[in-house]
Amino acid sequence: MKHSIERQMTAAFMSLLAFMLAVILIGNACLLEPYYIRDKKSKFISMYQALSTASKDGGLEWLDEERYGELVRQAEKDNLFFLTINMGEQTLVSNVQHASELKQYLDAYLLNQKESTDKSLEITDEYEISQIKGRNTSSEYLMMRGRLGGGYFFLIQSPLESIEGSAALANRFLIAVGSIAAVICMALVWLFSRRLTNPLRELKDISEKMAELNFEAKYTSGGEDEIGVLGENFNRMSEKLEQAISELKSANNRLMQDLEQRDRLEQMRSEFLGNVSHELKTPIALIQGYAEGLKEGIDSDTESREFYCGVIIDEVGKMNRMVRNLLTLHQLEFGDGEIQFERFNLTELVAGVLQSMELFAEQTQAKVQFLTAEPVYVWADEYKVEQVVRNYVGNAFHHVSGNMVIEVKIEREGDVARTTVFNTGSAIPEEDLAHIWEKFYKVDKAHTREYGGNGIGLSIVKAVMESFHQKYGVENYDNGVAFWFELGIK
Repeated sequence: MKHSIERQMTAAFMSLLAFMLAVILIGNACLLEPYYIRDKKSKFISMYQALSTASKDGGLEWLDEERYGELVRQAEKDNLFFLTINMGEQTLVSNVQHASELKQYLDAYLLNQKESTDKSLEITDEYEISQIKGRNTSSEYLMMRGRLGGGYFFLIQSPLESIEGSAALANRFLIAVGSIAAVICMALVWLFSRRLTNPLRELKDISEKMAELNFEAKYTSGGEDEIGVLGENFNRMSEKLEQAISELKSANNRLMQDLEQRDRLEQMRSEFLGNVSHELKTPIALIQGYAEGLKEGIDSDTESREFYCGVIIDEVGKMNRMVRNLLTLHQLEFGDGEIQFERFNLTELVAGVLQSMELFAEQTQAKVQFLTAEPVYVWADEYKVEQVVRNYVGNAFHHVSGNMVIEVKIEREGDVARTTVFNTGSAIPEEDLAHIWEKFYKVDKAHTREYGGNGIGLSIVKAVMESFHQKYGVENYDNGVAFWFELGIK
């Protein structure tokens, strides 16, 4: 990345290293000479004090070899040349064999003669320190001249090496060493920055995934430093965000379900009122009409009264069945009825339903065939499955025609058992197939009214099977219609 922390750290460290190297080079070029001169001045003063002490301890002309050797060793250690003379200009002590040039410089001092190139650095009552240029050479010297007391004069000299040359040499050395150090530092900085930025890259990747609501990635680099603590905080934040979003989605889903259920309830309420009003209108009108006829004594004979009462009882029975079916459907659709899953013999249940409806077979003169004899055990609510079977078989009895055959069979298909109720007769029109499971929907309203149907039976089947989360359906054949449903064997 163009603006990555690794690049910024490397650039910052290398800039700091370059700045420090530049400061050292500039300081070496500008401050080396003053430092060198200041160091020489301190050594001059030490030598001056040694000569002064020797002159006071009995005179320089009486120095023994040991004391003289000490002065010479001190001068050689500090790269100094010294010369002392008395008032009679007699050379007394020097560490230079041919001291004529030194004596000339001392004479010039005594005569107060100075060259235009001489540069005084420090002047006191006892001595003067000057920077002078050699008379016959281009060399420069640092020179200290003055009085020792008791009529003694002295001169201390040290060659002043070319500071510029020394500084240039030192700078070249520093550049060479600095270049090597820069390469080493660059490698170390790169390694250090990689070690520091790898956890940050991991945190960056985690944050990008979190922004996409992906909370699977976790910080794994560990560590007890600030980045490690930050990584652990990221992990906790990821878990809490995932939990919060999960709870939010659940709450939102519940809200959507509540809104959908509210809208569905309102729609169902409107449909229910309209359908119930429509379904009750005819039986209520019949009951009212025949009841008013009985009251007014339209037909006074016993047979007519019995007919009127039979119609009223029949219509009341239809209304009673419709109310019971509506209550059952309401319980199924709104989850009021508890579902008790148990394992039972489906073959035995179907056989029992068919046996209880033998009267319908006799009335319709239908031939009922149950093609399954072996036990088939399934898991479901036995009472509600019986409702489904009764609705299917009752529907078959009401619509059987042609060869007047009703065929019932149970087939195993993998982990499910499919129960099919087939009746010969007319096929259901294609435009009605998608609506037959709706409440109060009737394909043939006249025929349905004839046998007292109210269009609720298949709605009960739909509600029961959806509460089981199982499949159901209907299929048209050339000679009839087959309704089916499936139940789990395991």
